[in-house]
Amino acid sequence: MSQIIGIDLGTTNSLCAVFSEGEPRLVPNSLGKTLTPSVVGVLDDGQILVGEAARELRVTRPERCASTFKRLMGGGDKVTLAGAEYTAPELSSLVLGSLKHDAESFLGEEVTEAVITVPAYFNDNQRKATRLAGQLAGLKVRRIVNEPTAAALCYGFHDRQAEKKLLVVDLGGGTFDVTLMEVFEGTLEIISTAGESMLGGEDFTNRLVATILANDGQQLEVAEMRYPLRTARLRQQCEQAKRELAANDDARVRLPDDDGVVPPDARGVKITREAFAKAVKPLLERIEGPIAKALRDGRTSRDEVDEIILVGGATRMRPLRDFVSVYFDREPLTRFDPDQVVGLGAAVQAALIADDRAVDDMVMTDVCPFTLGVNYSKELGAQLRDGYYQPIIHRNTTIPVSKEHPFFTIVANQPTVRFDVYQGEHRMVEKNLKIGSLEVTGIPPSPAGHAVYARFTYDLNGILEVEAYAEGAAKRFRTVITSHASELAEDELAEALERMQRLKYYPRDDMVNQRLLRLGERLVGEVSPFQREQLESAIDALEHAMAAGEREPVESARQTLLQTLSALGFNPEADPTADGEEGPPRE
Repeated sequence: MSQIIGIDLGTTNSLCAVFSEGEPRLVPNSLGKTLTPSVVGVLDDGQILVGEAARELRVTRPERCASTFKRLMGGGDKVTLAGAEYTAPELSSLVLGSLKHDAESFLGEEVTEAVITVPAYFNDNQRKATRLAGQLAGLKVRRIVNEPTAAALCYGFHDRQAEKKLLVVDLGGGTFDVTLMEVFEGTLEIISTAGESMLGGEDFTNRLVATILANDGQQLEVAEMRYPLRTARLRQQCEQAKRELAANDDARVRLPDDDGVVPPDARGVKITREAFAKAVKPLLERIEGPIAKALRDGRTSRDEVDEIILVGGATRMRPLRDFVSVYFDREPLTRFDPDQVVGLGAAVQAALIADDRAVDDMVMTDVCPFTLGVNYSKELGAQLRDGYYQPIIHRNTTIPVSKEHPFFTIVANQPTVRFDVYQGEHRMVEKNLKIGSLEVTGIPPSPAGHAVYARFTYDLNGILEVEAYAEGAAKRFRTVITSHASELAEDELAEALERMQRLKYYPRDDMVNQRLLRLGERLVGEVSPFQREQLESAIDALEHAMAAGEREPVESARQTLLQTLSALGFNPEADPTADGEEGPPRE
């Protein structure tokens, strides 16, 4: 069995790591470096360049190079290079293929399997495109892992017995993620995640380029069209200045001519750290939103976070570090190289999949980064309007998970109900991403309002099973949406679905719950009017919990109803209704 490698497929740089001799290790590329630029170029003779060589070519022949194509993953946009069109997965596969070759040279054996990381906020299409890129590179992608989760795995591997709450701030070349998690006794529990897939270090570089051009009365978009060589060289100069400002109070940018050449007597522009901070202030304001959202979703205050971990090369920027320090009133941590920690964590995840003995005491839980739900109709006044979104599994729900939601027919004798499955956060389905559908047929003839239940079961592999059935009907309908987990073999998919079955809980089929409800309903008419509201409230809570189909809330509501009945002087265990001997509950 070949070794599973871990890959951090980045917007600006990518890297590969393996788990060897009890710890994650970085894989050097052919130049002896650990970072491979995520750049693809095509020479005049058709030869394809990847990495450092392509990045150098981008300065002198920008029209023959592609970069930041990670931002195009999951969309339909294509990039034209030397007269040929490439999709983002195709370009990404060239980078992955280069990393695969490096790993094979390092290990001395063929590599066929990999764990690949993605931004936590990548949607289903983007994750599917990443998996496709792996397939095109000749890799079986065993798991798609969120980048902040991978970073936490690296920290957790080296500090397993810690008990603390961490916030991972991950600013890469093109994406931004925030993940709140808790570490205790070798367990890493993801609490919440948020982010923005179109914000990264490249945007900070572009702000610096735009600021310098604006001082000369030019716009970046216009300059890129009229003077591509000059703009490409200026971007290189600004990238270098950005890096220098991480350690120094100022940096100097030498302005190239229209041909992209920086002459010896080129005019220079001094950039101070304060000027850079002012230029990127709008970007820093965009960073605050996801941080606040992750804390809010995790019901955690800033003071309750024990450590703030910076991940991604862009977090070296002083304005970003200053912003985080002020926001949390403490300095963030960079115990591991921000450029390397995600790749190292991917290797730890690979070891977990391979059941390596070195990680047998580690446990990781993750969350669903997006809300999953269905379309439904809402009654507004006298009108029934379609196109609304009903969440079933909310974002940041710990996975694996199984949840159920009741729906109701809208006309008498309605024979079918169609559930369109969506992913997203908007209240209207048209603003979300459709990922599948399921139709329920054979609904028994009945007045409008007949119950039809939809259950979502979601696991760590990204498999979503949608199950639906009408009340009183024997047949259940089911579809499995594998999306970015589509590469699983049949036996692996069957095994995953078997595990998912064990997550399901049908409280309405539990006679203990039904008998308790019947008892409560009967006693509503026998208790004092002053006690009725308390009893009805406990009954409603159990019915509501049963409708959601979650084990812990049902058990909690059941115990509350039992305690309420006991407090009112009734012994549910002694009542004959509890044994199911009595007939229907009395009105």
